[in-house]
Amino acid sequence: QVQLVESGGGLVQAGESLRLSCTSSGSTFSIMGMGWYRQAPGKQRELVAAISASRRSTYKDSVKGRFTISRDNAKNTMYLQMNSLKPEDTAVYYCNAGGSSTYYGDNYDYTSGPYWGQGTQVTVSS
Repeated sequence: QVQLVESGGGLVQAGESLRLSCTSSGSTFSIMGMGWYRQAPGKQRELVAAISASRRSTYKDSVKGRFTISRDNAKNTMYLQMNSLKPEDTAVYYCNAGGSSTYYGDNYDYTSGPYWGQGTQVTVSS
């Protein structure tokens, strides 16, 4: 059983930065694809960024150049560095693990797996 715990959310002003962390239990962290999703009020949950076991990554278009996903297998932890935050980034951010990774050419797609964290609130004021 994999348990995921997020941290690092908070209230910031537009233009500021936050770093989210997701720590996983269990011994399979290094071989799992993982992703960050977010859900704003009244909207569907959407993929923000994902990273494969081989550290291939993919990003939602609106966060490219501002967000960076990374992983530290020695710490069983995945990160999302969020810079130049905008009010439209306001949402609950969820960590996901164990999804499927698809590679085609230079591109990488991630489909969510069965393991979810509890979510961490990110609020960006204008």
